[in-house]
Amino acid sequence: MTVDIQEALRYLGVRGQADEDLVRQVRTVAAELEAEVRPRWVYRVMDLVWTDGVPGLGGVALAGEMAARMLGECVRGAVLVCSLGAEFDRRLLAAQARDMARAVVLDACGSAWVEAGCDAAQAELLALAPEMFPTDRFSPGYGDLPLETQGPLCALVDAQRRLGVCVTPSQMLNPVKTVTAVIGLAHRPQPARIRGCAVCAMGETCGLRKRGESCEG
Repeated sequence: MTVDIQEALRYLGVRGQADEDLVRQVRTVAAELEAEVRPRWVYRVMDLVWTDGVPGLGGVALAGEMAARMLGECVRGAVLVCSLGAEFDRRLLAAQARDMARAVVLDACGSAWVEAGCDAAQAELLALAPEMFPTDRFSPGYGDLPLETQGPLCALVDAQRRLGVCVTPSQMLNPVKTVTAVIGLAHRPQPARIRGCAVCAMGETCGLRKRGESCEG
């Protein structure tokens, strides 16, 4: 598992050929993260239960049209929480105090690193159910899945005790580089139903979204 350098550059807003000095800086910061900060994750696979047309996992309703569409053919689902932990937050705060340019690169690499952790966690859980086919990951706060679903989903996997992840009163995740996601599991291959920011798991940690940009273009 490695930091996707191109992904980190996209979080930095780079389009086309990147400046060589910037690429070297990203590679240096990415290597430090890989050596010193490891993504940690927890997940839980449960039967999908429908109540009045609304899918639910572990008693948590997944409201909105997006979840119903994504999970329409699924019989089970997984709740996944992945985090870089408080150590990344400490490093980011220290970098912001000393060198904001480096802090921006660190933030972008952290976003790419936690996504790599999500990919690894998803591969791990799918290996436990090789006969099942996953949907795309999707997260609270995107599409019309309420952001308030964040806390109940974290509770389902005991994320506070197991990962040190808390949900703030404004429904943000702490530590900052933390992703909460749902994955549907079906008996046949699932299409990529939705793409882009509507289902991106990065939420408010995405530097591109903060600048009003998207990694699609």
